[in-house]
Formats: sequence, C-alpha cells, structure tokens
Amino acid sequence: MEPMSEKHAVQRTINKLALIVTTYKRQQLLEVLFDSILALEQAPWRIVIVDNEHSDQTADMFNELSAKVTGQWGTTVADLSGNEERVVYAPQTENLGGAGGFSAGVKKAYELGAEWFWVMDDDVAVLPDAIGKLAKWAGRHEVIQGSRYDYDGGPFYWQYDFIVPLGIPNPIAPAAFGPAGYRVMDTLCFEGGLFNRRVVKAIGLPDPRFFIYWDDTIYGYRASKVTNPIVVPDVILRRTREIGNWDIAGVRQLNSTSDMNRYHIMRNRGYMARYFMMHGDFHPLIFGFGTVLTAIKEVIRLVMVDREHVRTGLVKIAQGWWDSRKLLHDPDWKPMPPLA
Repeated sequence: MEPMSEKHAVQRTINKLALIVTTYKRQQLLEVLFDSILALEQAPWRIVIVDNEHSDQTADMFNELSAKVTGQWGTTVADLSGNEERVVYAPQTENLGGAGGFSAGVKKAYELGAEWFWVMDDDVAVLPDAIGKLAKWAGRHEVIQGSRYDYDGGPFYWQYDFIVPLGIPNPIAPAAFGPAGYRVMDTLCFEGGLFNRRVVKAIGLPDPRFFIYWDDTIYGYRASKVTNPIVVPDVILRRTREIGNWDIAGVRQLNSTSDMNRYHIMRNRGYMARYFMMHGDFHPLIFGFGTVLTAIKEVIRLVMVDREHVRTGLVKIAQGWWDSRKLLHDPDWKPMPPLA
C-alpha cells in the first residue's frame, strides 16, 4: 500500500504523542534541540525531559521551554495525573545512562497516558515537518524509524538489519527502500525511534541495565516479536554533534567512541544473549563468533579512529567481554516484564 500524499500527511497528527528526551551534561546541544522542538509544525501532546544530571541549569532551561511551549501552543488534554501542561520535567537522582534515561522517560509517559513514544538523545534536532512525516505511517505500523541527516548535512546510513544469530548489525544491508517505500527491521534506534503504547504494554520498558549501548537494538528486537517494525526514508531529524570517524571507501563510517562505550559494547552482549535465550534465538557457537567479530571491530576502531586510547581501550574491551560471560550465566537474571 502506498503512503498517503505529503500534503495530506501534514494535516495529520499522532494521537497523544510523547516526545521523550534523555540528557546529561550537554546543555548547549539541548538548547539546539529545544529550539527545533519549538519550530515543529505540530505540537506534541507531551515533551518529557529526563535529566540524568539533575542540574539547576537544565531545570532553568526546562522552565524556559515550558513557558515558550505554553505561549506558542497552549495547554492540552489533561494526562492521567491531571496535568495539562505539555512539558514535563523528570530529573533523576543519579546518572542512569541512556538506557536508564529512556526507560524512565517511557515509564513516565506511559503513566501519563501517552499513546505514542518518540525518543531521542540531546544531540539531535528535529525537523519542522517530522511529526507529519511520521503520522502518515503511524496509522498502519506500530514501530517506525525515520531517517536522519548526519552532522555535515549528508544522509546518515543506519544499520537497520540486525543479524540475530551473530548479534551484530548487518554492515552491507541494502540502503534502498524498494517499492513498498519502507523496510521491515528487527532493531530500533533511540535516536528518533517511534513506537506505540500497545508495544510497550506487550514487551515492557527499555531495559535500564544496559546503561549505554545495545539497549535500543534489543528493544527493537523484542518489539519485532509482537509487531513488524519498519524503517522509512522520510528524514525527521539531524545530528548536531560532530563525531570523529574513519570513512570506509565512502560507503560506511566507523565513528569514534569512548572507553566507557567500549566496555558496555562488550559487556551488554551478555544481556543480549539472555534475551535471545528467552525467545529461542540463542546459538552459542554462532553468537560467540559474533562476539569475536564485535571485539575485532572495536580493536579496529581503536587503531583507526581512537589510537590515543589503545592501551586503556584494549583493557575495557577485555573487561567487558569477561563481564558479559558473568551475565550469560547469572542464575538470577530476569527479562523486563510486560506492563499491566
């Protein structure tokens, strides 16, 4: 089925849409995101700001945004707490990482009665017509990943095809969308991903134990067990933070990352494996090979992009790998439960 015309899509909106932002010590980037939210052609039902820093500066920015949003769009239908203001501040007592922040944000929006959850970090800006672009898909699909511009304004290629047995994204999946105008995926990215309340109710909240990395991948994998997530060509946001990278033949990029990320990239494969076990998708030898490939990729990243961190980075890769094995055999591990 062909998507409806762009003209009609702009006239549509998304019912009880909660735009959820997780932020931590990046107020300058957050300000750019807030400006882009104010430029949206349609107003979200709620804007939930999860502040992992619990900073006075972010609280001041929230108050300023709330005043501008109310002045521009007014209040709206009361949520389940009785609040009619569109902007909701959710400061955390500690840094929960991106995974914990998104889990807290989705939980807050769910408790308020949101029907749709549009999640993003603080280092992006939404495009003015983003909600209209997503709305044309929301009538027929429950998990939607829009496309993005990179920091330099060029297209950002996202690895939408997750090779489950290996536990790695497919680096050579075709970028074309084909006659359907979208591609079915088995993953998700919390950089602009949109999903419906029924999905949250069925699979539960994002797992905060990941802290950072693979949390959105596994949430998309879990969602693919109850619906057919799709990635669409409509560009809905752009990245606002420049990241060092190694350009691979002008086709793919290997981005710079931190030692903290390196550790969690390896450690969280333990959590990944546990979810695969739960759904009958875990094959030890194949997954182990995927773990070796992941480690090799991180070593290449160190040598080609982050060579000043080679010594510490190798230690973090090894530590993460070791801790992933502990998680793999943890007798007390349980998955995130469905929501009532």
